[in-house]
Amino acid sequence: MAQAAPTSGGMPRGGRTPDVFSAQTHARARVAVPVVTGLIYGDWAAANRRSGGPITGGNLLFGFLSALVFAVVLFALLTYAPRLRRELHAVVWTAFAGIAFGFLYSQTGESVLRSVGMSLAVAAVTFILMFYRFYTHEDAAGNRIR
Repeated sequence: MAQAAPTSGGMPRGGRTPDVFSAQTHARARVAVPVVTGLIYGDWAAANRRSGGPITGGNLLFGFLSALVFAVVLFALLTYAPRLRRELHAVVWTAFAGIAFGFLYSQTGESVLRSVGMSLAVAAVTFILMFYRFYTHEDAAGNRIR
């Protein structure tokens, strides 16, 4: 039995959870997650736009451009948003989620009014969730509570 006995409170000594991945893995993931998520988003946007029709060169270009913009904005958001105060941090994630969803929904051919309404609903839910998370996990200056 080479396992460590659990400590009271469930946390290892020092109050921090162990880091399973190396710094190199975190650095790779910091780039890979926005790229992969962007490719999924771009494929989804292109599929919505063609409405089940044939894949064309213009549709591929649209998908890759959507993926590029999404990945760049997500990378910037993941890099710079944690430096913001918790309220503004939640608002930035809200705007990102609302705009991203609204753009996807608008590609289905629905009316602009319905696209705006749906994206505002997604943004409202995102704000509630993000504000709660940041309010309970950060102090007023935006530092994580340990």
